[in-house]
Amino acid sequence: MSRIIKISLFEPSDIIRTGMLSMLNRINSFRMEAHEIDDAVKLKSSLLLNTPDILIVNPCLLCVLPLTQIRKATGNQAMKCIALQSSFFAPVSLKVFDGVISIYDSIEQITEKLTYLATDADIENLRETLTAREKEVVVHVIQGLTNRQIAERMNLSMHTIISHRRNICSKLQIHSTAGLTIYAMTNKLVDF
Repeated sequence: MSRIIKISLFEPSDIIRTGMLSMLNRINSFRMEAHEIDDAVKLKSSLLLNTPDILIVNPCLLCVLPLTQIRKATGNQAMKCIALQSSFFAPVSLKVFDGVISIYDSIEQITEKLTYLATDADIENLRETLTAREKEVVVHVIQGLTNRQIAERMNLSMHTIISHRRNICSKLQIHSTAGLTIYAMTNKLVDF
């Protein structure tokens, strides 16, 4: 994962927020940028300014402003939301979140949860960056066609096909046909 994952932490407790930020700073499995929000009044403006990929939030604060409203108000529908659980919550009330981090979780557990959501967010963003032509080239590549055959089918020059393939590899960080096949299947570019 090459891009920086933006994380916002919304927690009014200085002790919990500082401890969580300390844990986040110890994670080195991916690059991240963490922002803290300590007041509900600052929430919307901070989310608009920082456009986080992941919002970690104390679930009891959502009585004031539900997740759907937060996503709608900030225009960030793809933002993943994680509950920062510092007290007991009924499991049913936590189902609206994409994940749950407990204050009792180890650094390894937190890293695993964030890596999963960060990877998911990264894949989502990458899917949006492929152009329609690049997606078409991916499909032809996994069908086993050569650059020349792809160029003929798409009525493009071989140079253009090579450029598309270079861009695809750069955007996805996938350099094998097997990897592109998995990507195409996961993102429903092809049916097998």
